[in-house]
Amino acid sequence: MTPLPNSRTEPDGSAVLRVLSYNIRSMRDDTHALARVITACAPDLVLLQEAPIFFRWRKKLARLAAATDLVILTGGGTAAGPAVLCSLRATVERTEDVLLPLTPGHHRRGLATAVVRFAGARLGVISCHLGLHRDERHDQAGMLLDRLAGLGVEHAIAGGDINERPQGRTFARLSSTLQDCRTTAPWGAEHTFPAAAPDRRIDGIFATKGVEVLGCGVPLGLPGVTENDLRAATDHLPVLAALRIPAN
Repeated sequence: MTPLPNSRTEPDGSAVLRVLSYNIRSMRDDTHALARVITACAPDLVLLQEAPIFFRWRKKLARLAAATDLVILTGGGTAAGPAVLCSLRATVERTEDVLLPLTPGHHRRGLATAVVRFAGARLGVISCHLGLHRDERHDQAGMLLDRLAGLGVEHAIAGGDINERPQGRTFARLSSTLQDCRTTAPWGAEHTFPAAAPDRRIDGIFATKGVEVLGCGVPLGLPGVTENDLRAATDHLPVLAALRIPAN
């Protein structure tokens, strides 16, 4: 497998970033394996879904950040599960956790959002986990797009557990406005769920049109990422992307 580019700052001030999206199932599985997978991917940004939200959730998320040499940017219990971790390379401009309207009988959903800078590049970021009901998640995709547009930045990314395959109408709603990074520049493996025997892609990273996608997919075969760790860490496989963000 051809390696993804490493993080770097270009002479013109643009930034090459490694972005990871990962459903971690409330850290109920092998947290040491989870930390090894995240660390091996060497991300600048980690968009988490199902981060801990109950008893001592901040401490659990802080332990994961410390174990992976990252810091908590935003989210967790205050966003109903989505969270964002970042490297010290990021300069944080602002963050906001957003709770989406509650559908009776379903889990509360939310968005972890931020605006960050890497060198001369300014980037909006959203981590999401859309609902299980088809109409609910279609509506939530519209709210996500509205929130992304409202961040007031030229370049932005969103990543998360879409709970739907690319052929579905919610996935299509997102990819009609944003780049589906896996489709734009396939890299690694495609299927993300279930981790033990993946047969479908229900997780993704999306980017606005001005972002250059250098590669995106499941990091199978990446040095330091073993199949045993991927199966033990959680029930989803991660999605890793390398992106070039133009300077503002």
